[in-house]
Amino acid sequence: MKLTILGGGGFRVPLVYGALLADPDGPVTEVALYDTGAGRLKAVTAVLEQQAAGVATAPRLSASTELAEALRGADFVFSAIRVGGLRGRTIDERVALDLGVLGQETTGPGGLAYALRTVPVALEIARATTQHAPGAWFINFTNPAGIVTEALQPILGDRVVGICDSPIGLARRAMHALRLDPASTTIDYVGLNHLGWLRGLESGGSNRLPELLADAARLEQLEEGRLFGPQWLQALGAMPNEYLYYYYYTREALASIRGAEQTRGEYLLEQQHDFYDDVAKHPDHALATWQRVRADREATYMRESRAEGEQRDAADVAGGGYEGVALDIMEAVSRGRESTMILNLRAGGGVGLDADAVVETPCIVGANGPVPQPVPPAKGHMLGLMQSVKAVERLVIEAVNTGSAAAAWEAFSLHPLVDSVNTGKALLDGYRRASPEVDAVFDR
Repeated sequence: MKLTILGGGGFRVPLVYGALLADPDGPVTEVALYDTGAGRLKAVTAVLEQQAAGVATAPRLSASTELAEALRGADFVFSAIRVGGLRGRTIDERVALDLGVLGQETTGPGGLAYALRTVPVALEIARATTQHAPGAWFINFTNPAGIVTEALQPILGDRVVGICDSPIGLARRAMHALRLDPASTTIDYVGLNHLGWLRGLESGGSNRLPELLADAARLEQLEEGRLFGPQWLQALGAMPNEYLYYYYYTREALASIRGAEQTRGEYLLEQQHDFYDDVAKHPDHALATWQRVRADREATYMRESRAEGEQRDAADVAGGGYEGVALDIMEAVSRGRESTMILNLRAGGGVGLDADAVVETPCIVGANGPVPQPVPPAKGHMLGLMQSVKAVERLVIEAVNTGSAAAAWEAFSLHPLVDSVNTGKALLDGYRRASPEVDAVFDR
């Protein structure tokens, strides 16, 4: 089977290829990389070739800057593009921070700007996919994954599935702390992408999560316990996705980001510029260079949420996960081996939003694709926050589809992390001035 990776020159692509190499009996026999940057594509191809050295079962590898060529005949399409590159991310962060608002890649106004840049390109890719790979399953990791996945639904239908490693990583850490067998544990998780809560872990006929929440000492051993504090988790009666830190501790997150010498985007821009430059100069050391840079990248993830000098737990750094989710989907669909995952897709309104809303929810994936599993509807502040953010997401999609600056202004102004309609207007104006890709949405 053929897997096409969009954004094939991206830094995290070797994680996907490495997972394929680790499964010699897997269904993928061919990997086609697509990227608009020939230099990036060449560098990552060098890393992958060195990963595959000596592996007899390594999938055949090709690379192209031509979208149609890469898509043609694909059985699975994995999308991890970054429109505007990391320079675009720095714009997303800095425009917001300069207005005293949280500047983060996917959460808050930065995520909305990212979506405005990305959705038009994603729609073009979706249309090309229906032409060149009409039967393909489209696995979307392109952020903001919830907005992009929902925007693609009218074109790709239920064959587009959004993935993220955060929710399943959270559930696995909680199950490990409780010494539960994942194969016999039912996960109760509800939310949107980068905005969700683990509410229960049913095993042996009972919900075991309250046992973990009641144990402050055990919670402090988990990344979520250190991030949110045991008392807040106990007050919620649930374990939030790590990205809810930006909602629950907005003031602290903003102060930490503004007090740093660099934003996360600026740090990655510098780091990855050096990586691609080093690989171009020393292609024989491509894999070793990638491994070194990746270790530093993972260790500094969400640094603003930790105390000065506090390091990430080794298990969290090594955990990774999104590449495993993508491969699990391919394995389940191609071989009919059912697997339980937490994915972004339409859940038919069962969680409290309308039937067409893309939500992040537990699914069973088999030969016919993912089937959402029933979970109790969201209530109270969880439902309220989901409804508010979903309304904003849909305004962004409307702005892209219609070219409406008014819809975009409304989206920025109504986001829970934006404190004023005037600030919403200033954000839109700032992003239009700084980002040609954003401005192009409204100049059609």
